[in-house]
Amino acid sequence: MNINILIVGVGGQGTLLASKILGNYATLINKDCKLSEVHGMSQRGGSVVTYVRISDKVYSPLIDKKNADVILAFEELEALRWADYIKDGGMIIINKQNLYPMPVITGKVDYPADIYERVGGYGAQIRNIDALEIAMKLGDLRTVNVAVLGFCAVLLKFDREKFKEAIKNSVPASTFDINLRAFEEGEKRA
Repeated sequence: MNINILIVGVGGQGTLLASKILGNYATLINKDCKLSEVHGMSQRGGSVVTYVRISDKVYSPLIDKKNADVILAFEELEALRWADYIKDGGMIIINKQNLYPMPVITGKVDYPADIYERVGGYGAQIRNIDALEIAMKLGDLRTVNVAVLGFCAVLLKFDREKFKEAIKNSVPASTFDINLRAFEEGEKRA
């Protein structure tokens, strides 16, 4: 496995936990993994991006533009904001969720209505999931990230049992059951 994954979202969506789970998964399959995080006013709903690189040997944690195999976008506008990182033929997985940035909230700009069309212009395969709906059904909005990972794990043919173990190793024991259910619901949507 040699894969570059960019996880993008806004503060509070669990992008950092998602990267931790992916890093733990890489360890369980005996691969090298490097992670790097960028927070932009994340506690005020700003953009959060995490680079995850998995391979036999990884020398740098960063992913250059047009070099991501997969982008996991936890929010639709973030998918557009980071789409120039996807390589030709890569995959962008978009969670169907809109979190309005401050300029939209104040009425200075409109939330783009053509996000999927514009993201499609980057030559990637686009897949989407309504992970918010899954999390609401489970009664815990904090599980959106793990539902997206379940969806992703199927599409990327990750080892299911190792991935479940990675979740167990990465979340507090008291939240493992709900996160496992979110993962399984995400798998069903793939």
